[in-house]
Amino acid sequence: MSTPSSPRSRTLAPDQPGYPARLARAPGPGPALQVLGTIGEPAQVVALVGARAVSSAGARRTHALAADLARGGVAVVSGGALGVDAAAHRGALAAGGVTWAVFGCGLDVTYPPQHAELFSEVVAGGGALISPFPAGTMPRPGTFVARNAVVAGLADVVVVIEASARSGALHTARAALRAGRSVGAVAGSAGCDALLAAGAAVIDDGASVAALLAGRAQARVATAVGAEALALLAQLEAEPALELDALVRRAGAPAAAVRRRLTELEVAGLVTLGPGAWVRRTMLVAAPACAAALASVSAPGESPCS
Repeated sequence: MSTPSSPRSRTLAPDQPGYPARLARAPGPGPALQVLGTIGEPAQVVALVGARAVSSAGARRTHALAADLARGGVAVVSGGALGVDAAAHRGALAAGGVTWAVFGCGLDVTYPPQHAELFSEVVAGGGALISPFPAGTMPRPGTFVARNAVVAGLADVVVVIEASARSGALHTARAALRAGRSVGAVAGSAGCDALLAAGAAVIDDGASVAALLAGRAQARVATAVGAEALALLAQLEAEPALELDALVRRAGAPAAAVRRRLTELEVAGLVTLGPGAWVRRTMLVAAPACAAALASVSAPGESPCS
């Protein structure tokens, strides 16, 4: 496989022609990208993300969904990792579609190493390998957080297929919310069920993704944020930025329960995760605003799923 120093790869800065328009529109300064292959401006782009240790059923579902989307002309973006990511790339390729793999390392680092052939197929199939890191950057936890933000920024819709309560795929969903993207999830795993309870669109098949792309999907939500989540939100009234450990102590609840409540508040647009701390969003101050914000994933602005 060619490396970034070869004539086939190139650097795209945010102010250069060819830089992905979706990523350029995402909040904050866009990263310079290393690109190997073809990255254009497809009419629709969907990110399929989820667990590395995906179940066999989850892998089959991902492959089928990616193939269905690709047959409809939708580009599929994912993170090039084991599990859901690999199934997403392979499903799109099997249907003759375009897929992009975003690296959490330099393009000269084949990670995971068993995906060397898959990455070559992505490029040969008219897709691209993309990295926000220069050559020589090795994978580490922090690089995957940045990778996830690029995956979300490149997509119109982010779908979480299967995820634990602490899966990195939830970071991608969080980045999608910050970037104003639609978020959907497949029911059946702890992380996905938390997203659905908080207002993400229910994804069953390609048709439900198409509805989300078209702005017709309805989020499955309650009429307001739950009482326990609102009580947690109150902790951020006097002190608007608190670390998770501090919130756990103040709530007097298990960390897992606090994380679920934070997810509910985040998808409602009431809190966001800043540098190491949870921050209350000052533009949304009343619980009734949650109902309107969650009513439709196609609502403009800072709605939970768009």
